[in-house]
Amino acid sequence: MATVIKTSTESELMTPAEVAAAFRVDPKTVSRWAKAGKLTSVRTLGGHRRYRTAEVRAHLGGE
Repeated sequence: MATVIKTSTESELMTPAEVAAAFRVDPKTVSRWAKAGKLTSVRTLGGHRRYRTAEVRAHLGGE
């Protein structure tokens, strides 16, 4: 079995489900926030959204 090692960039990104769990909202709400410009998203090669952990933490902390 292969071992997957995350790079620092990958470990600093969160999936929509992880962000939704942190805010206690539905993942669709997180997507709407990204479309509205409230959260910055990064697209993977497969077209999936990822969110920067530091930005999510800043929003959670009220910064």
